[in-house]
Amino acid sequence: MRLSSPANPRIKAAAALKERKERERTGLFLIEGSREIARALAAGIEVVEAYCGEHLNPEEARTVAALGGLERHAVKEVSEPVLKKLSARENPAGVVAVARVPSPSLARFNPPQEALLLVAVGLEKPGNLGALLRSADAAGADAVLVVDGVDLYSPQVIRNSTGVVFSLPTFAAPEPMVLEWLEKQQIALVATTPHTDRVYWDADLRGSVAIVLGPEHTGLSDEWLNRARLKVRIPMQGQADSLNVSVTAALVLYEAKRQRRATE
Repeated sequence: MRLSSPANPRIKAAAALKERKERERTGLFLIEGSREIARALAAGIEVVEAYCGEHLNPEEARTVAALGGLERHAVKEVSEPVLKKLSARENPAGVVAVARVPSPSLARFNPPQEALLLVAVGLEKPGNLGALLRSADAAGADAVLVVDGVDLYSPQVIRNSTGVVFSLPTFAAPEPMVLEWLEKQQIALVATTPHTDRVYWDADLRGSVAIVLGPEHTGLSDEWLNRARLKVRIPMQGQADSLNVSVTAALVLYEAKRQRRATE
């Protein structure tokens, strides 16, 4: 049976998951787009229901086929107005899934030797966090720790990360827990801040390190700066006083990878 009304209670409940408070209340979230859903399924994310448009492109059709493991009633064809109701995009994707929020345990995560981690503290824009996750994935970071700030499973984070939020080990945890875990694992903190003379390429980024970034407008708190083994900055020669946090992450991560490769 095709669902055609955006006022359908089931559709209204799913669309409400675009709001953080509803995700936290229900333990469910939305995944929009065939690429993002495919990566979620590959990572073992539990999809509980899905909605698809009448006209699907080949990639979307493959995603719907991959959702065949769900009960028949859990995959519904919907009208274009319903897709727009569910979508967080200007141009809605042809497939939207409702999934259960995973709860990976930082306490059980065993980082590899000479781990390269990224810690995002208090980021306020979902798009920035999503782009940061994509940079971390591209540069081969071993994990990303998200401290406070935006919700890891907001539609914008998922979209801007292109779904790598599911495949890259990513943990959302409160500040005291993350600080305690990093200390227990003997992972050195490298804080990014404009208030230092050391340029990032002059710092030794080998060994087990966690590169720590804060919000663009306020930067890291004294708690993080005081605990850091190193403080590094990105040189700025123009009039802009800051870079997008995902660009900063990419620059420092790739420098760390370059240094490690040079000593192999």
